[in-house]
Amino acid sequence: MADKPEICSHFFSPRNPSRKTCAEIVREARQSLRVQSTRRPFTPRDAHRQLFGTSSVRVDHVNRPPSSFSLHAQNFEAPDSRPGSGTRLAPLDHKPKFPVLSDAEEVFKLSPKPPAEPPEVKRGLSGPRARLLRAGSLPLIPPVQTGTDGKLTKLPTTRPGLPFILFITYSCNIFYPIMPGSSNISVEHLCDLCHRLHCILAEADMLSRRCKRRSGILRALFRLIDLKSAQLNLHIAKLCLELCVSGNNLLNICKLIFQISRTESNDIFFQNNSFIDSLLGVLLTEEVPRSGEALLYCVGTLKFLSGNMEEAHFTIAGHILVQLTATLRNLAEHPDSRPQFVSFAVLSELCLVLQRHRKDPDICTNISRIYSKLSSYSECRIALAQNPECYGLFLELLSKHHQKQDLVVRLLFTLVNLTAKVEEARLQLFECDGCMDTLLRLYDTYQRRSTSPRTHPHRDALHPDKTSASPASLQEDDVLVKLVSVLANMCIHPAVGPSMANNTTCIQLLMETLGELRTDSEELLVNVAATINNLSFYQEHSSVIRHNQLSITKLLLKLMLSSSSTALLEATRVYGNMSLSKEVRDFIMENRVHRFVVTLLDSRSTEVCFSACGVLTNLAMDPPNRHSLSVEGAPSKLLDCLRDFGPADWQLAGQVCQALWNLITGGSEELLDNRERNSLLETLTTYLDKVLHCANNEHLRDYHMACWELEFQAVAQKLIRALESKEQTD
Repeated sequence: MADKPEICSHFFSPRNPSRKTCAEIVREARQSLRVQSTRRPFTPRDAHRQLFGTSSVRVDHVNRPPSSFSLHAQNFEAPDSRPGSGTRLAPLDHKPKFPVLSDAEEVFKLSPKPPAEPPEVKRGLSGPRARLLRAGSLPLIPPVQTGTDGKLTKLPTTRPGLPFILFITYSCNIFYPIMPGSSNISVEHLCDLCHRLHCILAEADMLSRRCKRRSGILRALFRLIDLKSAQLNLHIAKLCLELCVSGNNLLNICKLIFQISRTESNDIFFQNNSFIDSLLGVLLTEEVPRSGEALLYCVGTLKFLSGNMEEAHFTIAGHILVQLTATLRNLAEHPDSRPQFVSFAVLSELCLVLQRHRKDPDICTNISRIYSKLSSYSECRIALAQNPECYGLFLELLSKHHQKQDLVVRLLFTLVNLTAKVEEARLQLFECDGCMDTLLRLYDTYQRRSTSPRTHPHRDALHPDKTSASPASLQEDDVLVKLVSVLANMCIHPAVGPSMANNTTCIQLLMETLGELRTDSEELLVNVAATINNLSFYQEHSSVIRHNQLSITKLLLKLMLSSSSTALLEATRVYGNMSLSKEVRDFIMENRVHRFVVTLLDSRSTEVCFSACGVLTNLAMDPPNRHSLSVEGAPSKLLDCLRDFGPADWQLAGQVCQALWNLITGGSEELLDNRERNSLLETLTTYLDKVLHCANNEHLRDYHMACWELEFQAVAQKLIRALESKEQTD
């Protein structure tokens, strides 16, 4: 039963005729609570790759990072480098000599002197490329080839006479490049040289800030960026990232990678280049306060790449998405980030990721954790519910990954949140192909695990007289708790409930769970009882619940005697529906359960009293039961309930009057003595003349008044007429 608003204890005059009627109030309430179904707006794929799409809700176009920009070598800073003096030195008329040293570390102490600039460079080049070859900024050394043991040999060139690259190696552990920029050098050869540089630095364990020639290497790499080759720039970016650039250089490298990724034809370079691992390293090591803009371009790159990965490259895309979804999973914990998930349509985008990577359990688990966290909040829940395709996708994942328990339980929890609050979700989920088959197959699988011999009960160390299930059984119970909750929520929908009540497999599984009563699975048993209570509302002749109501009543008997107030309440509610059957009422009376039901009227909970009154109302329909109920003190306890709770809860007051009507009318008026009859008349007359209300809240006052008219007034007037007629007869 829905929570009722609290009512304070002040009387007021009868209703003003000009105020709205009960029917108007109820009609308006129903209209205000009806959830409007909306279709998700069609979002076409952006024609151009942009950091923020044309439909972005970000209104701050001035301060947000741009998608388009220009990058040149001059934008980068050479760390640990000596600032240039601006003076051009005269060329030296000699060739450098490189002594062979016995210790590898000594080679790093060499500082090559800049040679004279070739005449053709001075005469023929101008503009940006001339700056690359300017003396004092980058030395030119005659072309040589890689060697071992400190030996230098000439490197063959594709065109004779062109300046090339110097490599100094010692036992393949030291590698120092000096790279001039020349349009005549093959880009493919430069890419190969960068790859070889990376391999040798990796072998020497120098891919870090510890590299002693790091500054010179970075300066040389930065100069090559002006060649404007996407393939080469990716090699350069990979080296720079693994040499741990920071600050402005890190930002520019991330911008460079982002700029390359904006052209879809460049995706092949990313797929064939292992630099993505370095890119993921940036996400894991950098922090938003320090490198926020760099991280933004980094994630923007991954967004573009993940949208054009073929099935053959899902391994790389999967590695990327595991990191991204894990980051989003952590962000979902923070209240300030939740509005961003909604405004940027992250929840719907995650559905697309699930569709493309449904075979990857890690990605699916991370996204399921995001959904399970956010679906507890109304704004996120509404945003997710606007993607009706998610229900079929969730069912598919539950079937495909049914063995992965952490994924299963989180998907089910998300469905619990959706079906608990969104009316359309109940029907949309139920109407998905194979919905009930998937859920019931999952139910059966985990129920078998929960009751298998390997999860037999063991003794509880804290409570020697109590048995509890093993940890594996408890985890499986958690899946069942969420799954049964989904069933309970779905059957609330009037178009779903009758079909589920006619589902033999569903009812049998619920009854099996009740038959496996365990003291450690109270939440599961309560959810099963709540599901049966919802299903028992539908009393069609074909209802499987109706045909098994006596068996269900017997199974719930242990729950009725439970020490848990929650379990007791749910079992009493089921008894209230089941006791409409004559055979169930006979079972209750024969097993003296009615005594326990009468004692429930002493409860301080209005919910418990309301459910107990429902059972007593049905039991009192049979004349032979009235005397037994009277012997247990039912009339006086009902009168106490009316006095104690009536003014604050007119639904309960109306149910008490109905129970008294069945109990003391039809020749059983003598069950009330004169004192009780007079007290009841006085109470009813008072409640019909004056109504309690909250003067400070007009909405609650109107709601309270509507409940009084609809739930209490008619049955109270009928009961008064019966009592007065008895007095006149006497």
